[in-house]
Amino acid sequence: MQVHGLKDRTQDLRKSLNDSLEGDIRDFLINEAELHTYDDLTKVNPVTPSTVLKCLQARYSAKVFYTHAGCTLVALNPFQPIPHLYSLDVMREYHTAPQPQEFKPHIFIVAEEAYRNVQGQVEPINQSLVVSGESGAGKTWTSRCLMKYYATVATSSQKCQDTVEKIERRVLDSNPVMEAFGNACTLRNSNSSRFGKYIQLQLNGSQLLVGASVQTYLLEKTRVAFQAPTERNFHIFYQMMKGATEKQRLEWMLPSEQDFAWLPHAEKTLEEDCLRETVEAMINLGIDERKRTQILAGLLQLGNVYFSPASEEAQPCFLQKAADLLQVPLDELQSCLTVRTLLAGKQSVLKPCSQSECGVRRDCLAKVIYAQLFDWLVTFINNSMCADSSMWCNFIGLLDVYGFECFLLNNLEQLCINYANEKLQQHFVAHYLKAQQEEYVTEGLQWSFIRYQDNQGCLDLIEGSPSSIFSLLNEECRLNRVSDAKQFRVRLQKELSDNTSISWDKLSKEPHFTVAHYAGNVSYQIEGMMEKNKDPVPPEIISVLQKSQDSLLHSLFADGDRESEGSRGHSKVVTVVSKFKNSLESLMKILHSTTPHYTRCIKPNPDCRPLTFKKEEVIAQLEACGIVETINISALYMFCAVFLSFCVPPRQAWMDALAEAELDDAEDFMENEASSVLPKLDPLLKERGSVQLSSIQEPVLVRGWPIGLAMASAPSVTVSLTATGFQRIMSMMACLKSPFRHGGYKVKTNQFDQGVASIRAQPRGSIKMHLQRSPLLYADMHPVHKTDVVTGFNQILTGRSHCFSTAVDALTKAN
Repeated sequence: MQVHGLKDRTQDLRKSLNDSLEGDIRDFLINEAELHTYDDLTKVNPVTPSTVLKCLQARYSAKVFYTHAGCTLVALNPFQPIPHLYSLDVMREYHTAPQPQEFKPHIFIVAEEAYRNVQGQVEPINQSLVVSGESGAGKTWTSRCLMKYYATVATSSQKCQDTVEKIERRVLDSNPVMEAFGNACTLRNSNSSRFGKYIQLQLNGSQLLVGASVQTYLLEKTRVAFQAPTERNFHIFYQMMKGATEKQRLEWMLPSEQDFAWLPHAEKTLEEDCLRETVEAMINLGIDERKRTQILAGLLQLGNVYFSPASEEAQPCFLQKAADLLQVPLDELQSCLTVRTLLAGKQSVLKPCSQSECGVRRDCLAKVIYAQLFDWLVTFINNSMCADSSMWCNFIGLLDVYGFECFLLNNLEQLCINYANEKLQQHFVAHYLKAQQEEYVTEGLQWSFIRYQDNQGCLDLIEGSPSSIFSLLNEECRLNRVSDAKQFRVRLQKELSDNTSISWDKLSKEPHFTVAHYAGNVSYQIEGMMEKNKDPVPPEIISVLQKSQDSLLHSLFADGDRESEGSRGHSKVVTVVSKFKNSLESLMKILHSTTPHYTRCIKPNPDCRPLTFKKEEVIAQLEACGIVETINISALYMFCAVFLSFCVPPRQAWMDALAEAELDDAEDFMENEASSVLPKLDPLLKERGSVQLSSIQEPVLVRGWPIGLAMASAPSVTVSLTATGFQRIMSMMACLKSPFRHGGYKVKTNQFDQGVASIRAQPRGSIKMHLQRSPLLYADMHPVHKTDVVTGFNQILTGRSHCFSTAVDALTKAN
C-alpha cells in the first residue's frame, strides 16, 4: 500500500509542477539582463526550447559565441572575424590553466580536454573531435582553429625543434591547399567544404606532434562541370583568374577579358580568392604549383568547348588550347569526345556521338582529371607530413564533414552527404544520449525517458538490407540498362512503401522521393541519379590521358587500373554509393574506438549576415541535432535529479519529494527485511562476510572474499552485505576493486567488466549496492592524491569522487 501511495503522490506532484511550467518559464525569462551569463545551458531552469533559444540569443547579442550544453559545445557563427578570440595568448592561457573548464566556454576547452585525456592517462586513449552542423555553420573555421591550437601547444618542447617546426608548418599549410581545391561558394556558405575529411594528428609518447594524415570522403567532382544558379566552382579556379601575374596568364592562356562557362559569378570577390596564400602553402609542402595550375587552366578551356548539332564538331580554338595545356594530341582529344567505340564480337565499331553525348563526355573528362588530381594532392600532403608508425603511438582526430544539405534540386551528392550526417547523428545519440539514459535505468534510479529522435528508420531506408535506396540504386547499375527515372520511382514505391521515412508528392511532374531526415524533409530528384552512381568513364578518355606529355597527368592514368566503361564487362560494378558507404563505415569504426568530443556549430541566419540572429533558423537546428535533449540529460547527471522529463520543474521541490520517497523506500526495505525469514547463518560465515544474489529466486549464500561470484554474475545484481565491523568495510572495498596502497592506481576500460553503480548504507542492517556493466567504452576515471579519500571507480556512474567518501563515512557510522 505504501508503494502505491508513493506512486499516487508522485503523479500528483508531477501534475502540479507541470501545470506551473509556463509560469516558471515566464519567471526565468523576466531576468533578461542575466540571460547572457548562462555559460552552460544545463543551468537554465526550466530547460525548454524557448528558454535555451533566449539564452543563446542573449549571449550572441553580447558577442559571446560559445556555450556549453552539458557534454557538447554549441558554437554560433558570428560571420565576421574575431581575431582576439583565437590569438596565441588565448591558446596559451587555456593550455596552461590548471582547470580550463572554469574559463569562459571556448573551442580551446574542447581541444585541451582531448589533449589532456591523451596526456594524463596511464594507457592513453585516442581522441576524436566531431565538428557538426549544417552548411555555413562554421565547421571549417572550427576545424582550422583546432589544428592551429594543436600545432601550437603540442610542439612546445625544445627537443628536435627543427623537426617539430617543420611538421607544424606542414600541418597548417595543408589547410589552405585543401580548401582551395575542395571548397566552394554555395547558396548557403561562401566557404563550403565539398568533401569530408578526417585529420589524424599523430602524437608520440611525450604527446608531441610528430606527424599528421588526412583521409577524405566523396569529393563533389560534378561541381567542376556544373554549378547551380548563384553558386561557384572550386576556389582554386577563381584564385587563378584573379591572382595570376601577366606571365602566368600567358602560360595558362587565361586573358583577363576571357569569360569561362565553368567560372560563374567571377565578379564576386571573396576572402578565399587569394592565390598567394595557396601558392606559398603548396611551395612549403613541396608541390610544383605551376604544373598543377596548368592542368586546371586546361579544364577551364575545356568548359568553353561546345558541340554543333549538325557535325558534332567542337570549336577548334578552345579545344586546341585545352589540348595544349593538357599536352595531349588534338585529333585524339577531339575523337574521344565525339566518337564512341563499340565492341561487336571481336570487331570494334566507331559510332558518332550525339550532341548531348559529346557534352557528357567533355564533362566526364574534366571530372575524372580533377578527381584524380585531388586524390594525388591528398596523397602528396600525407607523404609530406605523415610520421612513420614507429614514431607515434596515439592520435587526436578532427572530423570535418559537409553539413546537412537541402537545395531546390537535390541529387545523389546530397543523398550521400545527408546519409553521412545521419550516421554521425546516430553516433552521437548512441554514445551519449542513449547510453546515459540506460545508465540511469540500470543504476536503479526511478526514471522517465526523455524522448530523443531515433533515426534508425531513416538509416534502414537508405542503407538497410535486403531493400534500401542504396541497394536498389546498385541493382539498377548492375543491370546495365538505360536508366528510367519513372520506372525507378515505381520500384522504390513497391519495395520501400512500408518505411515511414520515405514519401512521394503525387502532384509532382518530376520523378522524385522525399526522405524524412533527422534535420528535416529533403526531396531528391531521381533523374540522373543512376548515371551518377555508375560514374562511367569511356575507355577512349583514359587512353588519351595516358598519352599526355605532362608527367603528372600521365602518371595519374598510366596504370590504367581505373575501371572504365568498356573494360568492366561482366565484372562487379563498384558504384559511388558502395565506395562511399564502405569509407564511411571505416570512419565510424575509428570514431567508435576513440573518446569523442562534440561541437555543434549553429548558423544563426540563412544569409550569413554578421551578428544577425534569426530565431526560426536557430530553433530548427537545435531541434534537429537534439541539443535540448542533451541539456536535459546532462543537467540530470550533474545535479543528480530523477523523474526528470522534457519539461523540467524547479530543482528544489523535486529534491524534497525524492528525499521523502527514498525515506519511504528505506522503511519498506527494513520492514520487508525484518519480516522475512532468512536461513540461520553460520556465525563464522557471517563474520567473514556473505552476499545474497537477488537475481536468483532462492537466496544463495556465498563467501564474500573477494565477492568474485557477484562480479562474475549477471550485469545487474543487488548485493546485501551481512558482515560487520572491519570485515564489512573490507568486503565492500573488494567489491569496488579499490587500491590498497598508494600509487597502485591504473585506468582500465569498463565496458566488459562489472562495477558498483550505487551504494546505500541503512541506519541499521545491510548495505545495499547495485552492480552493473557500463555501456560506455571508457569511464572518466582519475586518481586523487589524498590519503583520506578512496577514488578510482566510474565517476560517470556515481557523480563526483567525494560520493565514495560519503558512502564510506556512512558505512563507518553505521557500524
